[in-house]
Amino acid sequence: MKLIASAWSNVRAAALVCALVAVAFHVNALGNGFAYDDLHILPEHKELHDIHNLPELMLKPYWPGEWGNELGLWRPGTTLTLGLQWAAWQDRTMPYHLVNVLMHGGATALVVLLLATLATVPVGLLGGLVFAVHPVHIEAVSNIVGLAEVQAAIFFLAACLVHVRAGPTGARYGPGRIAAVTALYLGAFLTKESAVTLPGVIFLIDCARERLGLAELRAYLRRRGPVYGALGAAAVAVLAGRVWVLGSIAHPMGPLGADLLNAGVPRVWTVAGIWAHYVRLMAFPLDLSSDYSPGVIPIELGWGALNATGLVLALLFLGLAWLTWRDHDLGAGSTSARLVGFGVMWFVITISPISNVFFLAGVLLAERTLYLPSVGAVAVAGWLLARLIQDRHRLGWSVAIAILLLMGVHSWRRTPTWKSTGTVFDTMLRDYPQSGRSQWVIGDLFFQQGRVSESLRSYRVAIGILGGHAQLVTEVAKKLIGAKKFRAAEFLLLQAWRDEPDWPVAPGILAISRFQQRDWPEAERWARISLNANPREPVVSHILAGSLAEQGRYAEAIPWRENAIAHGEGDSWEQWLSLARLRLTVGDVRGAEMARDSARAKILKPEQLGQIGSAFQPYLPPHATIAKTVVISSFHCRIQRVFGPTTVVL
Repeated sequence: MKLIASAWSNVRAAALVCALVAVAFHVNALGNGFAYDDLHILPEHKELHDIHNLPELMLKPYWPGEWGNELGLWRPGTTLTLGLQWAAWQDRTMPYHLVNVLMHGGATALVVLLLATLATVPVGLLGGLVFAVHPVHIEAVSNIVGLAEVQAAIFFLAACLVHVRAGPTGARYGPGRIAAVTALYLGAFLTKESAVTLPGVIFLIDCARERLGLAELRAYLRRRGPVYGALGAAAVAVLAGRVWVLGSIAHPMGPLGADLLNAGVPRVWTVAGIWAHYVRLMAFPLDLSSDYSPGVIPIELGWGALNATGLVLALLFLGLAWLTWRDHDLGAGSTSARLVGFGVMWFVITISPISNVFFLAGVLLAERTLYLPSVGAVAVAGWLLARLIQDRHRLGWSVAIAILLLMGVHSWRRTPTWKSTGTVFDTMLRDYPQSGRSQWVIGDLFFQQGRVSESLRSYRVAIGILGGHAQLVTEVAKKLIGAKKFRAAEFLLLQAWRDEPDWPVAPGILAISRFQQRDWPEAERWARISLNANPREPVVSHILAGSLAEQGRYAEAIPWRENAIAHGEGDSWEQWLSLARLRLTVGDVRGAEMARDSARAKILKPEQLGQIGSAFQPYLPPHATIAKTVVISSFHCRIQRVFGPTTVVL
């Protein structure tokens, strides 16, 4: 009780209370498992399972597999944290969730400390409590890969706090503090892209703590020049890294179902509607969703009720920020209404990278992306509640307690939604069956049950809502190929390739389709088109090597088999064995022996040993010479000495 009583006047006690509340209201997340993107990033990401691969993975796209570059995500900080966690507890999910919950507690404490430094301890306490239990944070905290949002926010808030504590004049801003702020900025930016906005937020903080007109700007820049110089250099380094890893700075692929926004439809109509959702989710977060693709958020083709409301709300909040900014400066102990304007502008700045205003982001809207921007919203909430308590003590406390309890209970009840992929989809189908992604999921469920015709109907509805988005089209095409409906699959893939001729995925899957139909020349043609765009793709390299070998072009097949091994298939003993038999057919005995040794090193199960000899036959020419027969027989004898009896049919 003493701790709670002192939290109204003691900032450390306030931070501790809010952190404990944050942990308490999310502790039921410990019962969640892997859900949704967790599966692809952790248990299905085999490279991540070997800690020795971490340095290399940190120089690759965050999203593994064929969509890595197209999704435009490079988060080496997140990859490092998740990789270290996998090394510690593998597929035991409770520790991952414990880390997320504790991190949320830490982020909440930092929110309290920052707000108390800019205003009063009561404002920090009340804002921190709202942040601790806000339902919009559930996706970031309860989904394991939401760690990117929380970890980036911790670095970001810590950098702001280090900056603020230098004082408005910067008298305590020495090289050590500059280095600390820059290091924290790098940590945040390398964890999540939206942290790029830290320099803008630092400028906002300085403007809030002192009058900065045009007359004072030159002196201010002289004073803060070293800080902005260091942050600018750090930002350039990270952006250069993104170009080197991904080939571009921003997302090359737009949001799911938003192809019209790439086709010239004015973005402002849809973006204005999204701003209405921002306000709703911050102020009245009753209706939550794991998906905001078309069907939930429409692609607007003109002005209507929703986007007009969003535009009016955005203008009203910007006007409110301008009005409250005229109050006195912020600082420790300040009750200035300028904190309201500060909160509005914090939200505007930090949401900008994923708001689809300046460029198309990867999503139209996702609740997890509101984690850092919501600091601005809780700053406003903290100031309003503190003011209400000051003016109408009993009413103010009644309102504050009611809001916190409603939010806390809603968060507690929402957390199990992220227990598994099944619970996520069940909730999405129940709440938003009309969404394009829901229809996609229904199609997948029908397909898994063998109800192919019903599956295709759902896929057609999904494509009708979401358009011919490359990711949807190619995923549906894969299902069709699995059902041997090659013609329908190739129709979709050709459409995707014509829309996006520079993307390697559609031609790569076309190559797989033709390979399964034993059309070797066409499989080769499409594989080469795909590999021209992405020469490091292991599966398509495998297809090209196989297609060339089936056409008797063994020497040409060898470098592509080596390419598949070098870029992801190195742990497959079958790949090494295929390389060995290719090298044997061209008379490279030494190279075949080396590939044989690599295959032997990869074999873990005794029943696989008998496959060694018979695996050589498929790529042997029917007119094998006596010399080749002797070479193969000699090689087979060596295999027998290592693995035991096997059979090679010549």
